[in-house]
Amino acid sequence: MEQQHCLALALYWEARGEIDAGMIAVGWTILNRVASSDFPDTPCDVIFQGGEQPPCQFSWWCDGKSDKPRNAASWSRARDLAGMLLSDPPDDPTDGALYFHSSGIDVPWRVSRTETATIGNHVFYR
Repeated sequence: MEQQHCLALALYWEARGEIDAGMIAVGWTILNRVASSDFPDTPCDVIFQGGEQPPCQFSWWCDGKSDKPRNAASWSRARDLAGMLLSDPPDDPTDGALYFHSSGIDVPWRVSRTETATIGNHVFYR
């Protein structure tokens, strides 16, 4: 249940404005990191890697603001999708992505990565 809660928080804060496919893609990026030897072994450890001070893996975690979800419907959807991703995941729409960013943000590290998909408002990379 703890892993589902952590994954749901990441889905909520990273993709609550996306359709389900966008939230699932963000979730798969975290699951791909769990499967990679370059990252920690659980969703919670991946999400909270780096601690609450920058640099961290996910800006919502180390921005100094409350991480308590405020939109009940989006939080419920994030919890449901996190549960599905951990128990009976659909195929990975990101083609093994380990990184993503909002399509409206230019990040310097993208030039050293291989783009695998654009889903909703996020671009995914290996």
